Amino acid sequence: MADDVEPGSIGRGEPLKGAHLTVTSKSFTESLVMGAIMGIAFQAAGADVLDRTGIQGSIGGREAVLKGDADAMYEYTGTAWITYQGNSEPITDPYRQWEAVRDADLRNGLTWLPPSRLNNTYALAMNRANFKKYGTKTLSDVAVLAKRDPGAVTLCVEGEFANRADGLPGMRRAYGMDVPSGRITQMDTGIIYTQAAKGSCVYGEVFTTDGRITSMDLVVMDDDKKFFPNYNAAPEINTETLKKWPAIAEVLNPITEKLDNTVAQELNAKVDVEGEDPHQVGLDWLKKEGFVK
Repeated sequence: MADDVEPGSIGRGEPLKGAHLTVTSKSFTESLVMGAIMGIAFQAAGADVLDRTGIQGSIGGREAVLKGDADAMYEYTGTAWITYQGNSEPITDPYRQWEAVRDADLRNGLTWLPPSRLNNTYALAMNRANFKKYGTKTLSDVAVLAKRDPGAVTLCVEGEFANRADGLPGMRRAYGMDVPSGRITQMDTGIIYTQAAKGSCVYGEVFTTDGRITSMDLVVMDDDKKFFPNYNAAPEINTETLKKWPAIAEVLNPITEKLDNTVAQELNAKVDVEGEDPHQVGLDWLKKEGFVK
């Protein structure tokens, strides 16, 4: 990375001067933006930063940090707990979920810094017209509607969500949501948002931090039984790197504290709706918030 940045509210005194740090991320918009934010913050604190953001799939970035090929990334607590650490039952309290992930990964040579309020989990959403028509606000309401008026509920979901234990099968069991398979359509993520916005599907599977929720004026159903895992973003650091450069924590903690679903939707929309570059979006946000100059 070669951004012309200086310390703002973070990185004063350049506590990472002399550090050579490699930052990684996954390849979807939100992860790319957070990878840029992390790398730019390290630069402002004096580090030289190698950009390895955009690794395909969930496991590649984590493996890079585990092996020391990369030093840090923003990862999701739910992904670590279920996918990497092999647990089947999520922990409903987000902070306790993070603590459990942190404690388990310390044995693996990874250190998790404090989590953000950004929770990129699954949800069902509908357009404003259908919201006015059916009035559902929670997933329990959707289950009641499916029983009362079976023809009212259609679902558009991704193939992965349709088959994951923490996706559609588990949601239907948890809520007693009886939706016939003939009223469930599988499609790509981007199409789900447009079909839900048009009303072609009454309910579409969405991610709670996606910028298209706001831009398409979709109404998200509350997960009132707390079925879906918490996917809070938090910095995942190679422990040896953190021992050598403990100032990484003081650089990242104020930034992580500022990240929530509203911020994520705004930044994601700049990329997915307005077509901006993820790195530039991250840089602009850090400057706007006064973290860097």
